[in-house]
Amino acid sequence: MRTDAGDRWKDHNLVFVASAVGTPLDAHNVRRSFRAILKKAGLDDKEWTPREMRHSFVSLLSDSGVPLENISRLVGHSNTTVTETVYRKQLRPVLLEGAEAMDRLFPDG
Repeated sequence: MRTDAGDRWKDHNLVFVASAVGTPLDAHNVRRSFRAILKKAGLDDKEWTPREMRHSFVSLLSDSGVPLENISRLVGHSNTTVTETVYRKQLRPVLLEGAEAMDRLFPDG
């Protein structure tokens, strides 16, 4: 990419860039690139957003039994509070499993 851009390249010392001339990623660029990928895949770009994909990612991890702490780290949260608050619906299986484990540990509670 950098070689193809020649003098038009804007060096920002980035690992990932949003355009053929080295511009930084921003929400607009991410959405535009995401829509292009959806179209290539034959999916409706009105139904899917990067946010929907993030929620799906959390749901799939949760349904697969990945611990909440690991999910938090994978989505870039510093602790589980934000993960629990934002993704409450998607985390229900993990939280339910934890509650059931506690019931087994303390049956007379």
